[in-house]
Amino acid sequence: MLLLILVFLTSLSISIYSTPALIRVAILKRLMDVPTEERKIHERSVPTIGGIIIYGATVFSYTLWFRIQSGWDLLEIIISYKEFSLILAGSLMLFFVGLKDDIVGTAPVKKLFAQILVAMMLSLIANIRITNMHGIFGLHEIPFWASVFLSVFTYVVIFNAINLIDGLDGLAAGVGIIASGGFAAWFICMNDYPAASMAIALCGALFGFILFNFEPAKIFMGDSGSLIIGIFLSVLAIKLLEYPEKKLNDFWANISRPVYAISCLIYPLLDTLRIFFIRSIKGISPFAADKNHIHHHLFHKTGSHTATVIRIYAFNVFMIGVSLLNFFINEPHLGILMVVILSLIFLLLSVPIKKKIHNVP
Repeated sequence: MLLLILVFLTSLSISIYSTPALIRVAILKRLMDVPTEERKIHERSVPTIGGIIIYGATVFSYTLWFRIQSGWDLLEIIISYKEFSLILAGSLMLFFVGLKDDIVGTAPVKKLFAQILVAMMLSLIANIRITNMHGIFGLHEIPFWASVFLSVFTYVVIFNAINLIDGLDGLAAGVGIIASGGFAAWFICMNDYPAASMAIALCGALFGFILFNFEPAKIFMGDSGSLIIGIFLSVLAIKLLEYPEKKLNDFWANISRPVYAISCLIYPLLDTLRIFFIRSIKGISPFAADKNHIHHHLFHKTGSHTATVIRIYAFNVFMIGVSLLNFFINEPHLGILMVVILSLIFLLLSVPIKKKIHNVP
């Protein structure tokens, strides 16, 4: 446990100490997000390369304190180091793709290609992929081709889900803290300290960053930040799903892992599925920018970044708590149904029916 505290304090300290300097450099070099597009909510230029801090703090802390789990055999050690190196390689690729987009812009198709490439690398080479549906839709073990397809799809969806919710001060960072905290708690309970340290390193970096990203934001994370959060959270989610059942304790063995993983990422997934569905119906690109996200509608109601993001934080935390009720149900179908119903209720309370937002203040 002391090691995990050191992981958190290291990434937190780097993030808090380095962000003010990066803000000054960004202002000096004019690396700013200028609100020239109609969809922008902020009314002033803000530095937009905060992903440098998030990535640097997370990776430094994670690599500095990375340790092999005691009691592992040689094969488990080799697999752990292989995953470690490929996660860093994939995150580095996405970081540079995101940073380029923050500074000079990148075509959506090029970003998507890079995301698919990283997803395939993690699925096929690192072998971090979904192989079991845990009873969802009556399925358990799935064929190799279906495993790869589902895993690549899951990675790409989560990459983009975090990116798409980065529209209000403190939203993506706060949701990232909640999700990484939820995954960290699970892996700590499983005594899986390598995975827990990854989650806690990200959580600490985001805690330090959000101090400067909360309303009024002094810096944005940009794509370089949101893609980094996406890759770490997606890896944690899939590793949670694939955790050996024989190593689960009595409590967690009765908690549906798909329900828990979805609940940790519920807001990004809900908003992304909704926005992709609407854009597909309208015949426009799923990656086209607009102001039709759930948080835009909530912002229109509250008129405040802070009030909006706190509601979303509360919803995300609530859903993680609800997923634990599956202990008493012990039925994945009912757990998924419960998540879907509560998500729809949140959606109906947040988004006005038959009403379009044309101008968000």
